[in-house]
Amino acid sequence: MKSKEAQQTPAIQVLERMFALLDVLAQHQDPVSLKALSESTGLHPSTAHRILNDLTLGRFVDRPEAGSYRLGMRMLELGNLVKARLDVRDAALPAMRELHKFTHQPVNLSVRQGDEIVYIERTYSERSGMQVVRAVGGRAPLHLTSVGKLFLASDDSPRVRAYATRTGLAGHTRNSLTDISALERELAMVRQRGIARDDEELELGVRCMAAGIYDDQAKLVAGLSISAPADRLEEGWVVRLKETAAQISTALGHRT
Repeated sequence: MKSKEAQQTPAIQVLERMFALLDVLAQHQDPVSLKALSESTGLHPSTAHRILNDLTLGRFVDRPEAGSYRLGMRMLELGNLVKARLDVRDAALPAMRELHKFTHQPVNLSVRQGDEIVYIERTYSERSGMQVVRAVGGRAPLHLTSVGKLFLASDDSPRVRAYATRTGLAGHTRNSLTDISALERELAMVRQRGIARDDEELELGVRCMAAGIYDDQAKLVAGLSISAPADRLEEGWVVRLKETAAQISTALGHRT
């Protein structure tokens, strides 16, 4: 069901028509003819033409040749300003706090740097019953962490094997995945389920689950994870975790 905001329409009719034209242009990489724009929006060609002319004056729309239109450079300039203002930590923190209230366990935000993940934010409380070993700024190998597996799963097979060669897939516990075949099977499941797990592979007694956070280019930019004592991690949290990661992705401009 759409939110109330999504159901509202602009009070000024010409703005509603302008938004409709911009939405159609955004769906095409190549220039779109006036006829196609008119048909897609239901606007009379003369009405569409007048609005597009005004948008062209403002550089919101380009007219590469007579009778065809595409989004203009002003849209790129404004988009870059918005993108520069967005920060994954700022976008994530309110949602992380809500997820922590739901689970009462540490919630972590991590990004990839080379062959490691770096923890850039964490919400937790003393009531979680788990000692927080890796503070903000801490690092861990990709193959031993749930978020790290998300990033490896986004790589192709040659890159995963190159990672394995560089790192030697060193383990930290008896559960660590130190064999490339086992790691590749694990990554295949990550791709299938959209969720990655750490089953006491980094620290004995601690399990994690993670979901990816994506930007406006559908690029994996961070991972959101829940850490808990091994006997307290609940499978029922998966849905809420994925919803929270999707919420943060949307704040970063990602559209499914």
